[in-house]
Amino acid sequence: MQVWPGEAYPLGATYDGAGTNFAVFTEAADRVELCLLHDDGSETAVELRESDAFVRHAYLPGVMPGQRYGFRVHGPYDPARGLRCNSAKLLLDPYAKAVAGAVRWGEEVYGYPFGSPEKRNDLDSAPHTMSSVVVNPYFDWGDDRPPRTEYHRTLIYEAHVKGLTMLHPGLPEELRGTYAGLAHPAVIEHLTGLGVTALELMPVHQFVNDHRLVDMGLNNYWGYNTIGFFSPHNAYASWGDRGQQVLEFKSAVRALHEAGIEVILDVVYNHTAEGNHLGPTLSFRGIDNQNYYRLAEDARYYTDTTGTGNSLLMRSPHVLQMIMDSLRYWVTEMHVDGFRFDLAATLARQFHEVDRLSSFFDLVQQDPVVSQVKLIAEPWDVGEGGYQVGNFPPLWTEWNGKYRDTVRDLWRGEQRTLAEFASRLTGSSDLYQDDGRRPLASINFVTCHDGFTLHDLVAYNDKHNQANGEDNRDGESHNRSWNCGAEGETDDPRVRGLRARQMRNFVATLLLSQGVPMISHGDEFGRTQRGNNNAYCQDSELAWVHWPEDGSGLLDFTRALTRLRREHPVFRRRRFFHGRPVEGTHDELSDIAWFTPEGEEMTQRDWERAQASALSVFLNGNAISEPGPRGERITDDSFLLLFNASPKELEFVVPVDHGRQWQVVVDTAEAEPVAPGAGRKVQAGERLTLADRSMTVLQRPA
Repeated sequence: MQVWPGEAYPLGATYDGAGTNFAVFTEAADRVELCLLHDDGSETAVELRESDAFVRHAYLPGVMPGQRYGFRVHGPYDPARGLRCNSAKLLLDPYAKAVAGAVRWGEEVYGYPFGSPEKRNDLDSAPHTMSSVVVNPYFDWGDDRPPRTEYHRTLIYEAHVKGLTMLHPGLPEELRGTYAGLAHPAVIEHLTGLGVTALELMPVHQFVNDHRLVDMGLNNYWGYNTIGFFSPHNAYASWGDRGQQVLEFKSAVRALHEAGIEVILDVVYNHTAEGNHLGPTLSFRGIDNQNYYRLAEDARYYTDTTGTGNSLLMRSPHVLQMIMDSLRYWVTEMHVDGFRFDLAATLARQFHEVDRLSSFFDLVQQDPVVSQVKLIAEPWDVGEGGYQVGNFPPLWTEWNGKYRDTVRDLWRGEQRTLAEFASRLTGSSDLYQDDGRRPLASINFVTCHDGFTLHDLVAYNDKHNQANGEDNRDGESHNRSWNCGAEGETDDPRVRGLRARQMRNFVATLLLSQGVPMISHGDEFGRTQRGNNNAYCQDSELAWVHWPEDGSGLLDFTRALTRLRREHPVFRRRRFFHGRPVEGTHDELSDIAWFTPEGEEMTQRDWERAQASALSVFLNGNAISEPGPRGERITDDSFLLLFNASPKELEFVVPVDHGRQWQVVVDTAEAEPVAPGAGRKVQAGERLTLADRSMTVLQRPA
């Protein structure tokens, strides 16, 4: 075999049509072997003798796509100093573009003998671990273009590749649970019919099923256990895992783009699947433990701000380079449109505290590729000071956990929620206005993958996670949920009717709030996980989306609300409300006004009343301050949103000075959506009775 010196850049395996360049960074190694793996179980070892700035490299003519490989790193094994090199362990390339196989759990994949963590384990891991794969970078994208949907027109749909497609009756069996399933016309038709503009995929970076879960007969279903930051997860590919997963993922992105749907990836750059000091040696730990991970003062152990055993070292230039290279790769080569960063506060921990001026934010801000896509933070982690909602830099949007909590509190009847609810409904100016951000910085959601589904939010007071095998200790215990009078499934028509109304309340509130709405997959059908609020290990029908055969009333209602939002810019403003008339509009009415059920403007005393659970909101479509794309003035119909979160029906007086005639366009007390133009006509000053825990929307033509 010919071995040429090759180049130190780019890192990873780079096929050029005639051969492959291999490059890997390690400062800890004395010697590195590139191992080409053969289907008979043998391997050919090639020492990487060339080294530039601790990058070992070589070029191998004739090595083609589909070739499996790994690294063996020779160097010191001294856990007390944070050094864990072990040439008996075949290691994944941190820059692998595809990964083949899965881990077969046993002592072989650990760097130490079970029971003796200070000793070195020299059992060969190659037959028991995954392998890196050389991929063909060439793909016919045709005329693919990123949709580049503006935030104010964005509706995000959070989904799991397998969970969304596994039970879809319109998909062939071989495509269920795969990237190809996402691209199937039946799935895309559902998304477009729902008004979805962005599909936010739960982790599709190559991840590992934890040893503990496999021993329990479970799987890491959610996938927040990354081992390959450049590789599409191979189990979601229908064609194969020797690079086919890359082509299949690209094909899915191309098909979604053709339908005008962006693809956003939920990414986990805060930790890896190698876990704590007792975890396996699969890649980073054996290549350069000190440079990849945040070690504790006692270097045998790891600093953990993620609750998963380790945290990547965010002040290491090599970790930062890897993350930025990964982000750019997924944008430029895989054509994705944005990222949602799991436990993003950890990425800001350059030293200990969360730092808005950390190197990671600096790199993202100045990067000409990454800075131009959608960047969404999950703005918390489990470390000290980790709850950072509202504190990310201006380039970022955030999952607004305070929105979720406040909306849940309002509809379950918590006291003293009206004032904060008003802020959340109008874009959370208290969180985002002071640093120059706008309502669109708020990613609004009521439910997501983590926690109760929408159905379970109104059907359970308590979590029921016994299937996870942890005696119901896992998962959040404070869910801000209310079962409407019975725990779990019930035949009581009163309870079932109230639950259906509550789900419509949540959907309507979400889709008529300022900010960017996010729906969790299956909530449009009212799917259930039978009270399990932490289905991370439930790769089964418990967590998969069950598609109704004949549609559902909630689906029709959700479609009607997404259409209402899409057609009316007053619900998706790009600037915060001023609370006064807008200059140049010749309209003396304020852009927003708040009223008691009696039709009187809210006073400070009204906001502070503990029992207050109802109000009306006037949105003036003639007082939208931001201009259109060509500088034109934007006008819209005006709307009156009536909220009755109390346990009894209430009479609302339509304000007398904000419009003479209105029409009902939304009524959550009704099982079916109001047909366009068919709603009841209401006059100014008229009394309107709202059912307990219901919401009505009135429209006044411009």
